[in-house]
Amino acid sequence: MPLAATGSLLGAAARQRRAVAAFDVVTLDHVQAVVSGAEAADAPVVLQIGESAVQYHDGLLLPLARAAAEAARAAAVPVALHLHRVRRTALLAQAAHCGFSSVMYDAAHLPYADHVAHTRDAVRWAHQQGLWAEAEFGRGPRTDPAAARAFVAATGVDALAVDVWPDRQLLARLRATVGVPLVLRDSAGLADEDLGRAAAAGIAKVAIGPALDLAMTAAVRARLAADTAAAPRDWLGDGRRAMATAVTRLLTALPPRLPATAAP
Repeated sequence: MPLAATGSLLGAAARQRRAVAAFDVVTLDHVQAVVSGAEAADAPVVLQIGESAVQYHDGLLLPLARAAAEAARAAAVPVALHLHRVRRTALLAQAAHCGFSSVMYDAAHLPYADHVAHTRDAVRWAHQQGLWAEAEFGRGPRTDPAAARAFVAATGVDALAVDVWPDRQLLARLRATVGVPLVLRDSAGLADEDLGRAAAAGIAKVAIGPALDLAMTAAVRARLAADTAAAPRDWLGDGRRAMATAVTRLLTALPPRLPATAAP
């Protein structure tokens, strides 16, 4: 099916108090595992390519992005492509030509005034390209709803990444105040059932990072410990299947799921 649009998936999720999972992908094995796991769960999904993944590929975005886009088009469920945690404007500028429907611009490390100014410029550019724009308000266990709303108004972002779980009361106030879908910035360390609770409390997108790497590494180590002569395609295959199983499990932890027809 056609590439899904991140904005369409998150907009529907926010309205229906559901969440879409967005998985960090670094290699084609990650991409194939996420698509396979999403198909098994009959759930839409977002493939996130981060700036660190681009650096791993010698600074080249297009090869992995093109492979991810082709895998997404061949999927039986809606799959969107998201360029994640971009700090370099030169990389940001490539997003519109590589199949992405959304970007997350990361200027949270800058002083607040610069954070707002740089984010506003990135959002303006993204909108000119027809891209959905996400940004992070700030890191830490607490986020003031009024300050978050002011940040959204000043920058024009379409989605706001926050780090407030498991404070459900604060999350509910943020959801009622900021006026854009909320993204759980980092789900590392959360139990599966916490993902469902976060969705019910108002999170529209859950970013999932190290879970796939952990699954892959464990499977590869187990294969090589049992068979030191195993060929790369054998242990990589084990790793890909382990990641796909993890994807299905994590998506199942986000009931009720968006229907698989939620493409743009």
